[in-house]
Amino acid sequence: MTKLAAIQMTSGPDIRANLEAAHVLLRQARAAGAELAALPENFAFLGRNDMDKRAVAEADGSGPMQDFLSATARDLRLWIVGGTLPLQSIARDGRVSSALLVFDADGQRVARYDKIHLFDVDLPTAGESYRESAHVAPGQAPQLVDTPAGKLGLAVCYDIRFPELFRRLSQRGAELFVLPSAFTVPTGQAHWEVLLRARAIENLAGLIAPAQWGTHPNGRRTYGDSMIVDHWGQVLARLPAGTGVVTAEIDLAEQIARRQAFPSLEHRVL
Repeated sequence: MTKLAAIQMTSGPDIRANLEAAHVLLRQARAAGAELAALPENFAFLGRNDMDKRAVAEADGSGPMQDFLSATARDLRLWIVGGTLPLQSIARDGRVSSALLVFDADGQRVARYDKIHLFDVDLPTAGESYRESAHVAPGQAPQLVDTPAGKLGLAVCYDIRFPELFRRLSQRGAELFVLPSAFTVPTGQAHWEVLLRARAIENLAGLIAPAQWGTHPNGRRTYGDSMIVDHWGQVLARLPAGTGVVTAEIDLAEQIARRQAFPSLEHRVL
């Protein structure tokens, strides 16, 4: 069995402070025996304004945020899912990519996924409005990567509402998913747990969901409740509030046996 960690943070606009906080939590995850740890969406930078990410976006392959992930993975001998960070894109209008990066225990980058579904939503009852696409260019392709915990399908936050993405990853062999997130409080209260468990159940695949939590310097409030869910929809570990780390073991052999005994994936028609 492989021990996984989901990390919960309250990130802000100070990149150095965010990376220092992430380093402490990653060390805790490794000390707890985790072989793979996942950071939340926007772990390295959550600006005071949405447009701020344009100014700090790094070139692909070079920059303090990417160097931090590589060095920490190598130093701790830990696979790290780097939540998301802003990378320069090919968009002519200056929009950036919201990129999830995976580094192996040698510090080598082994995967990049650019968030496909962007959060352009109004929440009138909460007085909140979001237009992620104003400053982020959408990704185009699903991605998965082989890890010590199995074949990992990559997704980010709002992606959870689009089951066809997870089905595509499942068809390509995903054995578990990761979903770094920064869910709003209203949508988190309404849908967070049920969506996570549904994606795990319908694909008979474990799911790691690290999240942002609390009130950020820009006034935004995020829901937290980081979780690790198994293939049967059981919540193995969760952190409802606060910053910290939760860990759980994923038994891939048990998951394979369950898929054989309950072969719903083989019964797909559409």
